[in-house]
Amino acid sequence: MATVRFTSALKRFFPDLHDEEFSGTTVKDTLRSIEKKYPGMLSYLVDDNGELRKHVNIYVGGDLIEDRKNFEDKVQEKDEVIIFQALSGG
Repeated sequence: MATVRFTSALKRFFPDLHDEEFSGTTVKDTLRSIEKKYPGMLSYLVDDNGELRKHVNIYVGGDLIEDRKNFEDKVQEKDEVIIFQALSGG
């Protein structure tokens, strides 16, 4: 299972959220596993069109994912997945 790390911006909305291992061979599978444990998480990450929100980035093994719509980027057993939700404002 890959280790998934979350930024503090998401932890604000999900107080029990912590970095942990989730199953999945693609980003899509991993996101589904996260949603099962933290219902509602996908609404913070994915827009109404099913695409990754503009202010959200996901890195797998240190590389930014390429498929922001179908999430078919591969996730290996020992990868580190970082879900980064940027904050905006002035």
